[in-house]
Amino acid sequence: MRVVLLSCLMLLAACQSRNVLPPPAPLAALGREHADLGRIVDLASGQSISPEQLLSRLAPAQRVLVGEQHDNPDHHALQLWLSRELSRLRPQGSMLMEMLNPDQQNKVDQAQKTARAGQAITDPFDALAWQPGWGWSLYGPLVLHQLRQSYPLLAANLDRTEIMQIYRRRPTLAGQRSGAAEVQARLLADIRESHCGLLPDSQLPAMLAVQQQRDRRMAEALMAAPQPSLLLAGAFHARKDLGVPLHLADLGAQSGNAVLILAEVGRSVDASMADYVWFTAAQPEQDHCAKLRP
Repeated sequence: MRVVLLSCLMLLAACQSRNVLPPPAPLAALGREHADLGRIVDLASGQSISPEQLLSRLAPAQRVLVGEQHDNPDHHALQLWLSRELSRLRPQGSMLMEMLNPDQQNKVDQAQKTARAGQAITDPFDALAWQPGWGWSLYGPLVLHQLRQSYPLLAANLDRTEIMQIYRRRPTLAGQRSGAAEVQARLLADIRESHCGLLPDSQLPAMLAVQQQRDRRMAEALMAAPQPSLLLAGAFHARKDLGVPLHLADLGAQSGNAVLILAEVGRSVDASMADYVWFTAAQPEQDHCAKLRP
């Protein structure tokens, strides 16, 4: 009986593997000749795995966190592929996005009813109160796909009013892991660098509070969402050593999580940051600080 059951499971796995669509071809301009292009690494073992193996390892997780580089079109194409293919292997409970705020949720819910009824979303900026800072040309195909699904698309960020309240009065962050001095020091260094070293030191504690309260909100949203859930966020938010997974652990959800970082070739990602990394083509480097320099 055990042999028969094993044979059946192997046959099922083979059938699922044959039904997996190939990942999309690279879209970004650089790194097409890099040896790591398209490589997926299980960071615990250091071994390369196939897209089918990645799916089979992500599917059992209650919460899958996917970290992106916001301006890389390959990352958005792979997220759409992941959403479609994971749904073939498991009944998806929910999709959460950093790019959606709670004050948009009612509009998202209404747009999802419209899309499920087979009607077109003609003006997504109005229908979703979509924020122009998140380029619709990158996010649109994924969002429109998610609106047609039977499971909810959920906000995972803070509203602007909440952010302003945090600036005015920094809340106490409860949590041994997320509140660790080393974690906060590394986040402060990233905030300082990402703002080109131009922020006054007096503003850094408030910026850190906003960053960590965003991570805490994403963790809380993941725990409250129908499972299995899938979160799409910036790579720093998804990181195991700095972001949402620390808050999940502080809230009692240390297990049941899987972290995949989508990284441009040449980037360094190790097992402290994620469970898996998928290397993609790269966008041209931009000096975002150039226009801010005197």
